[in-house]
Amino acid sequence: MKSRALLNLMFVAIVALGVAVPAIAQDQAQASQAGAAAQAPAAQPSRVAVGRKQKISGVVISREADKMVVRDINGSDVAVTVSGATKISEKKANPFRSAKNYPVTALLRGLEVEVEGRGDSSGVLVADRIKFTDDDFGVARSLDSRVAPVETRVTTTEGRVDTAENRITAAEQNAQRLSGQLEELAAVANTARGGAKAAQETADQALAASKANSADIQATNDRISAIDNYEAKQNITVNFKVNSAVLSDEAKMALDEIATQAKAEKGYLIQVTGFASADGPEAKNRVLSERRADAVKRYLAEHDIPLHRMINPFGFGELKPVAENNTREGRKQNRRVEVAILVNKGLTASR
Repeated sequence: MKSRALLNLMFVAIVALGVAVPAIAQDQAQASQAGAAAQAPAAQPSRVAVGRKQKISGVVISREADKMVVRDINGSDVAVTVSGATKISEKKANPFRSAKNYPVTALLRGLEVEVEGRGDSSGVLVADRIKFTDDDFGVARSLDSRVAPVETRVTTTEGRVDTAENRITAAEQNAQRLSGQLEELAAVANTARGGAKAAQETADQALAASKANSADIQATNDRISAIDNYEAKQNITVNFKVNSAVLSDEAKMALDEIATQAKAEKGYLIQVTGFASADGPEAKNRVLSERRADAVKRYLAEHDIPLHRMINPFGFGELKPVAENNTREGRKQNRRVEVAILVNKGLTASR
C-alpha cells in the first residue's frame, strides 16, 4: 500500500512539472520578443548639403549635449548642432516688446522650434538661430518633467527583465533535476520495497524544493510589476523671503541633509516644486516660483546629485497654497519649494 501511494505521488508531481515548464518557457519567449522589439534600429536623419542655407520647422524628438534631432512637418528627421554662436530666442507675436533669450538648456524634447543654419561637412545643420514661442516652451517643459523619470524607469525595467530571464533559466534547470530525481525514485520503488520510506522522504524534499522555486519566480514577477511605482521616502519644505529666490542658510542646511539621504538610496528620484504667495501679479509669481525651484535644483547639483536623478523643476505660482494668503504668516508659508525623495518600489523590495 505504501509503494502504491508513493507511485501515485510521483505521478502527480510529474504531471505538475509538465504544466509548469511550458508556462515558464512561454514567459521567457515573451520577454525575448519584447527585448528584440526594443532594439529595432531608428531612422537615419536627413543630410544637409555642405554650405547650404536651410530653414526648418518641426519638433525636437531627441536631445543630447550640443546636438538634437528635429522632425519637420513632412516627417523627415534633421540632425542639428547647437554652438556657442547659436542665438536662441522667443518667437513672439507682440511687436511692442523685445523677444526673450533662452539658454541652450531650454531646448527640450517635444519643443516646436524654427531653426535657421547651414550644412556642415558631415551633413548636419549647424544652427545660427533657433526660435520658439513661450507657450510652446511651457508645454515642452511640462512634458519633459514627466518623460524623464519614465525613461529612467524603462531603463531600470530592462535590467530587471534580464534578471528575470536568468532566474527562469535556473528554474528550468531545477525542474530538469527534479524530473531526474523522480525517475530515480520510481526505479528504487520497483526494485526494493524496503526503501519506500527513504524514497518518500526524498520525494518530499524534492517537492519542497519545487515549491521554493515557484515562490522565487513569483517574487521576481512581483518586483518587476512594482518597477514603475515610486513612493515618497522623505519630504522637506524650504521657504523664501518676499520677491526672492535666494536660499537662506536654514534652507541650505535642510537641502544638505536631504542630499545626503538621497545618495544612500537605490533607484531614487528627487522632485522639486516651487510656489509663491499672492503678494504680486499672478504671472510674476509663476516665474518667481520657477526661479525658486531652479535655485534648489542647482544647489542639489552642487552636492553631486546627478541631473538625471532630478525631475525637471516646475513652478505652480500662486496655485496650491498651504495657508491663507490674507495673513502675513500664511503668505510666508506659501513662499516655498517642496522637495521629495521618490524611491523605486521594485528595486527596494526584498529579494
